[in-house]
Amino acid sequence: MKAFQEELKSRVDYIEQVIKEYLPKEEGFQETVIKAMNYSVLAGGKRLRPMLILESFRLFGGTDTKLIEPFMAAMEMIHTYSLVHDDLPAMDDDAYRRGRKTTHIVYGEAMGILAGDALLNYGFEVATNAFSQAVDLQRATRAYTILVKKPGIYGMLGGQAVDVENCDRPMKQEKLDFIYDLKTGALIEASMMIGAIMADASDAEVKEIQLAAKKIGLAFQIQDDILDVVGEEDKIGKPVKSDEKNHKTTYVTLLGIEKAKASVEQLSMEAIQILNGFTYKNVYLEQLVNYLIYREK
Repeated sequence: MKAFQEELKSRVDYIEQVIKEYLPKEEGFQETVIKAMNYSVLAGGKRLRPMLILESFRLFGGTDTKLIEPFMAAMEMIHTYSLVHDDLPAMDDDAYRRGRKTTHIVYGEAMGILAGDALLNYGFEVATNAFSQAVDLQRATRAYTILVKKPGIYGMLGGQAVDVENCDRPMKQEKLDFIYDLKTGALIEASMMIGAIMADASDAEVKEIQLAAKKIGLAFQIQDDILDVVGEEDKIGKPVKSDEKNHKTTYVTLLGIEKAKASVEQLSMEAIQILNGFTYKNVYLEQLVNYLIYREK
């Protein structure tokens, strides 16, 4: 486990450097919104999505990480935009994220909204750098198309909309799975697909990695549900019991803690089985999926 933690830290440090290289300079009349953007992105976090781009790229034999760095930075910006908006008073109304005050608490609600909008737009702008570095423009175009589509109405935003609409209503598992598949799974799918595409994986391999990512995304969100009930606030860096406060249906409210835990383990094992079926191997990627099952934050 110690060796994995060292590898994890090494990758997070590398990703942090990549992100910082692409952040906008805090200057000009719009300096405040840029500061709010950078505050949001630099709050830390697992950097899971850019890490999945990196490890999927390596899984299929990719070596020149410069080709995927614009996508890695862009993905974290897009993910962060969703968190900034999630925390707003009209949504989850959270005052803390990643162990410190949320963006709208520090910069005000209006600037929080604008910072989220800016991160989404700037993420797409950053990703265009991949075209000037690409060995194969067709690959970069496919990857960019996924990056653009997955956060939208048929991806993350669509899932979030259904979630908001059903906040105070009881839901069946089918609808909850739909929400999780889009709200959480979409960017995880996009990350693993982008990494695979940029490493020149076949169409069949991209479909398989998407299926693995779908399972990882669902497992990750169910673990989030569990941590909201049993997690420690100082470890997870945000308030616990927020799902209960917001009257949300979760896997825990539907199935109970033990069955929810069993679902996480089953989904994770299925994802690893898919990963084991590829010609290439990435031991760290398998360890990362396992780590997500037992994480405490």
